[in-house]
Amino acid sequence: MKRTLALLLILALLSGCGGGTIPPPPENSVSDPGSLSAPPDDEASEPEEPEKPADPVEVLLKELSLEEKVGQLFFARCPAENAVKDLTDYHLGGFLLFSQDTRDKTASDLIQTIAGYQQAAAEDTGIPLLIGVDEEGKTVVRISSNPHLRDKKFSNPKKLWEAGMEAIDSETREKSLLLKALGINVNLAPVADVSTNPSDFMYDRTTGRDAETAGLYVARVVDMHSRYGLGSVLKHFPGYGNNKDTHTGIAVDERPLETFRTQDFLPFQAGMEAGIQAGLPPAVLVSHNIVSCMDAALPASLSPEVHRILREDLGFEGVVMTDDLAMDAVEAYAEDGSAAVMALVAGNDLLITSDYKSQIPGVIDAVGLGTLDEAVIDAACARVLRWKLELGLLAPTEGGALTTHVSSVP
Repeated sequence: MKRTLALLLILALLSGCGGGTIPPPPENSVSDPGSLSAPPDDEASEPEEPEKPADPVEVLLKELSLEEKVGQLFFARCPAENAVKDLTDYHLGGFLLFSQDTRDKTASDLIQTIAGYQQAAAEDTGIPLLIGVDEEGKTVVRISSNPHLRDKKFSNPKKLWEAGMEAIDSETREKSLLLKALGINVNLAPVADVSTNPSDFMYDRTTGRDAETAGLYVARVVDMHSRYGLGSVLKHFPGYGNNKDTHTGIAVDERPLETFRTQDFLPFQAGMEAGIQAGLPPAVLVSHNIVSCMDAALPASLSPEVHRILREDLGFEGVVMTDDLAMDAVEAYAEDGSAAVMALVAGNDLLITSDYKSQIPGVIDAVGLGTLDEAVIDAACARVLRWKLELGLLAPTEGGALTTHVSSVP
């Protein structure tokens, strides 16, 4: 395993964090207690601050090559062919599975396939993969659409909310256990968008109610995912509203910033807080909508200002990912093939795309040419690695070493 030296070094760092014993003073060092006196102020020595232990994630980051760091930033749409070869050739950070990747497979088939991906990653970089699906419920499902894996589709948020909190807890628990049992560690859900109009494109994927209700639902789902070690992804920041489908074209949102602050941001904030309290912060997925009040020139996924609002105004410190960069809404803004570079400059950490074979070399070339600072790559990769640590993919052993680990069902 390539990362053995780094992991051994991290072992030393982690096992060296404990305190030692204070040696006793020399015997008879002071014969007359009454003679003790404080030294003059100018001779008093400042107590030395204990050396802060190195961050294991930063140590591991320094052991990665530029190519390996860039690869970790790609949450690639799983290819139909040569998946194992591609994940090692490009050192990919994860695979996103769609219905065609799970269709007609038994649970055993899927478990073995995913285990094969993880084994290949272990032999390549030694860093486990993010394995993700969109299992929102009813309208968007990648696992429960297969009758070999579940006899019916999971319910959508609207139906679950109407059934009550116990129903939300029960179904989210079942979903979390099923995904984890298959080897999936990230669910690109819950949808944190607010939609109350049945004619909206996003309506059937939401609770169909106001921002407060959406926030309660989102927080509950994130909490339940976290209990079972399943990563959540809040989408689609900064809030989809009543915009059209960006898979097929550009959607322009003309709503004022105040609407986002008082409505759309609330479910995202609720989900962030729930994840922090549960000890497993969610990621946030950014849409391709053009939100005029924030950036009238670029889709949100490519906009530095939208990411500034997310990081600074909302205080989000976790992983930020793009929606699929292969969507038509992005194509017009990256005609030279630089969508991934633009997304990283904007502030994303993970890039979802099927076009990684051209995008990854483009990012590496941009660093070489100086148009993309390697510090941007390092910051994004550190957040991805830290999320993998929080997900239990990188975990301390009983001896204290930080090792690769794909957590099993609780």
